[in-house]
Amino acid sequence: MSQQDTSAQDAAQNATADSKPDPERRHNRTLRPRSAAFKDFMLTGWGAEDSTVEPLESSAYTPRRLRELGAKFPGERLVIPAGTAKVRNDDCDYAFRPDSAFAYYTGLGEDLEPGAVLVLDPVDPASDEAKQGITHTPLLFLHPRADQTTQDYYLSAAYGEYWVGARPGLEQMHTMTGIPTADVATLADHLAKDVGPGSVQLRVVANADAQVTATVEKIREGNGFPDRKANDAADADLYEKTSEHRMIKDAYEVRQLRNAIAATKDGFDRMLAALPGALGKPRSERILEGAFNANAREEGNDEGYGTIVAYGGHAATLHWMRNTGTIESGGLLLIDAGVETDSLYTADITRTFPTSGHFTPFQKELYQVVLDAQQAGFEAAQPGRTYSDIHDACMRVLAQALHDWGILPVSVEEALSPEGQQHRRWHACGVAHHLGLDVHDCSQARFEHYQGAKLAPGMVFTIEPGLYFKDNDLLVPPQFRGIGIRVEDDVLMTEDGPEWLSKSIPKTVDDVEAWMAQCADGATR
Repeated sequence: MSQQDTSAQDAAQNATADSKPDPERRHNRTLRPRSAAFKDFMLTGWGAEDSTVEPLESSAYTPRRLRELGAKFPGERLVIPAGTAKVRNDDCDYAFRPDSAFAYYTGLGEDLEPGAVLVLDPVDPASDEAKQGITHTPLLFLHPRADQTTQDYYLSAAYGEYWVGARPGLEQMHTMTGIPTADVATLADHLAKDVGPGSVQLRVVANADAQVTATVEKIREGNGFPDRKANDAADADLYEKTSEHRMIKDAYEVRQLRNAIAATKDGFDRMLAALPGALGKPRSERILEGAFNANAREEGNDEGYGTIVAYGGHAATLHWMRNTGTIESGGLLLIDAGVETDSLYTADITRTFPTSGHFTPFQKELYQVVLDAQQAGFEAAQPGRTYSDIHDACMRVLAQALHDWGILPVSVEEALSPEGQQHRRWHACGVAHHLGLDVHDCSQARFEHYQGAKLAPGMVFTIEPGLYFKDNDLLVPPQFRGIGIRVEDDVLMTEDGPEWLSKSIPKTVDDVEAWMAQCADGATR
């Protein structure tokens, strides 16, 4: 970011400490010319832009999603904001990523439309729509284009297309999403229509946009809903329902997840190609992280979550994302990474590699136990079973191995009992979670709708057992210390049972070694 030149007049205007800050500037960087001649000149001489857009593939799937959500809240107005850009530091923002509920119900991905808000309006019970079983009509509120016909083109750093590039207009967004659109400037008035006891109640996905949430709360307080605790409970219920609704993936979502997994495989290929040249170099974990993240940006929107590249003892820290370590030959390297597609669906894959290219007999023994635990979890994952069945199957294999190694201080059955759980010292987390728009998708669902729910066709989830031995763990023999192993794959539940979505990514001992050799060979050519 370059510092823009300031004129003498601008400098004089801002020289005194008690002068008020100019609302059209941020620090000393973004001063705009103020002359009438510039303003006129800036809005003339522009050719027509290509504004052709096509309906998004997702637009064929969002009507069903909207109908099903609306049916849960008849007579109520539902507010689902996209969210806004979040400050990283000073005047720099993180890249915008819309809230997952907004993305799911609009079909919009990438960094489109910060500040947008989806509203589901209740229909008149006497209307023809209501007679057809329709409970709500959607309306998407957006910022109009700040193109070369308006001074906001160069004055608005948030939406001005001089700064952020061409954006779809309201008509284009209607075409893309299939949802009618309106100017976000009219949002507050629209939300307030007919609100009151015996009429319309408002609910909002409250965590996405603080300003929209405050507007909703002000309208509720002024129209007969002053109980903040009750309002918060209503909002939480909406958020839960939007999370639970995403548990069964439609055909579009499964295709997006397959694409994410394929791109993730390419990212692992790049890391393995970079591995031989990274050995022994300071912060070489980041060399591999950079290779993966470059691929994520080339083939998708971004990484789906913070990439974990953990060598040796770092692998025993489950969410090691500092990635500052040096990778040496002879140890084990755990990598947990996923590409997020432009549609915002993410893969979640973990592999553990021998940095020498070959597992030692001891490394192979530990690795095979984790692989066997994962397979046991996969076999337990059947329609009608639960996450607990997956977890229990994985835990039994791990507990038995820990017992056989002489590490577990009690019997396998005692450890597996609710009163025991000693084996969890070396695997304290769960072994499965939903996957989709979020890496831990549907996380706001109630326990009985998540962990306690029966597995059903259309669910996509991970299975990721591991063993984690800290460097300073005095309860295990020295050769175990400083080793972390995890194997994680993505699974689609079908009517016929589970399907490995990530089966193209090698994970057996022989296949991992062959994969490493192939990538290293390709890097040297």
